[in-house]
Amino acid sequence: MTAMMTYRFVAQTHVGLKRKVNEDAVLALPDHDIWLVSDGMGGHQAGDYASALIVDAVATLPLGLDPAAKMHGVRDRIQGAHRAIQAEAEARGGGTIGATVVALILANGHFVGIWAGDSRIYRLRDGLIELLTCDHSAVAELVLAGKMSWDEAEQHPQSNAITRAVGVGDEVELDKIRGDVAPGDRFLICSDGLTKYATFAMLQEVLSTTPLETVGDRLLQIALNGGGADNISQIIVDVL
Repeated sequence: MTAMMTYRFVAQTHVGLKRKVNEDAVLALPDHDIWLVSDGMGGHQAGDYASALIVDAVATLPLGLDPAAKMHGVRDRIQGAHRAIQAEAEARGGGTIGATVVALILANGHFVGIWAGDSRIYRLRDGLIELLTCDHSAVAELVLAGKMSWDEAEQHPQSNAITRAVGVGDEVELDKIRGDVAPGDRFLICSDGLTKYATFAMLQEVLSTTPLETVGDRLLQIALNGGGADNISQIIVDVL
């Protein structure tokens, strides 16, 4: 942890109520101040392989990196995972294998978010929730054009059609966002197995009123009560 701030976190992943395999993977590296969620692409073969490979790759980061080296290290390992997933897909006969990825890195009073796909980072500050990432999906363009909200986009028939994923395409383009971190901030990193059931209002209420020890269970219950049709993963990080 940095000398300036400390963090507490909880991390959970659940297969849900409909799937037989959990294709999500979560990674918590508190000694690096890195947290990551990866969601294997539903409907494709070996999504669990892809998400696990991404997590395993980032987990090999050495300790003691400065913030810039840490950020580049995460990106490099995701790019390496992209190539390894493609090689595995070719070895299996050319089918598509892929996964989303979203990573939160905290350092020196700032955060960096890195992502591809529709797994998300939210920040709760002063009781208000903000979506920090922007989905790489077919419906995201409708949201950005002001034609619907993110909550409405989750109910769109094409909500699962992502336009970027690790392992898919010649190159994976990773987006990045930076910002400041303040004591009292609460970050949520999650897969769409949660957000297709949890609206912004629901997330804001739960994150604002629930202690860290039980907040993950409350979020998980929202997804399960909504139907639990997908794998559900979330990491909540509190800035002290």
